[in-house]
Amino acid sequence: MKTFTSLLTILFATLIALPSFAQSPAESPAVATSPAAASATGGQPNPQEMMKQMIELSKLNENHKLLASMDGNWNFRIKMWMNPDPNAPPQESKGTATRKSIMGGRYFVMDVSGKMQMPGEDGKLKDMQFKGMGIEGYDNVKKKFVGSWIDNMGTGVQFSEGTYDPATKTFTYTSEIEMMPGIKTPVREVLKAADNNHMMFEWYENRGGQEKKTMEINYTRAGKK
Repeated sequence: MKTFTSLLTILFATLIALPSFAQSPAESPAVATSPAAASATGGQPNPQEMMKQMIELSKLNENHKLLASMDGNWNFRIKMWMNPDPNAPPQESKGTATRKSIMGGRYFVMDVSGKMQMPGEDGKLKDMQFKGMGIEGYDNVKKKFVGSWIDNMGTGVQFSEGTYDPATKTFTYTSEIEMMPGIKTPVREVLKAADNNHMMFEWYENRGGQEKKTMEINYTRAGKK
């Protein structure tokens, strides 16, 4: 309700401001508007059409329901290929994840907890507590799935956009990470829901034009749905 109220506040402020802009078109910057949001005279935004369109774009659809189907508590096992030796076995660990809907089902938060071995300052592997949080949604304007991720292993925020293939029940996201200043790595994330109780996540990094799988997470629902 707070988000909707804020949206209305912005719209009403726009409605108030539009007449003043219309009185002095020479001083106003050119505004690109869609046919639905533009009036037939002068190309100025039509406030009523704008409000109608924005309200429509704020509504839930099948894509939001699809994300909601993954709500619940999960146990996971993770494999990470961090050793430069291609023949070295992956590091394995496990943890728990909780997904829940927020903002009336428009967004979905996932809290992740676990332990994994990470190199310390001395270069030796140590058990470390891992905490992460993701926010996902479907952007009706972009017509894409969107997500962000933060964790206690860094200070940045990762943003991603993706699509869904209903034939394979697979989400595919793309993003870019910058773990060191100036070193940016394209990333492809694949999440496949085998059924209501099992998901598999794969993380691929593009290094020097070659893609390499560096992480795999298998999720099992805690308490079958």
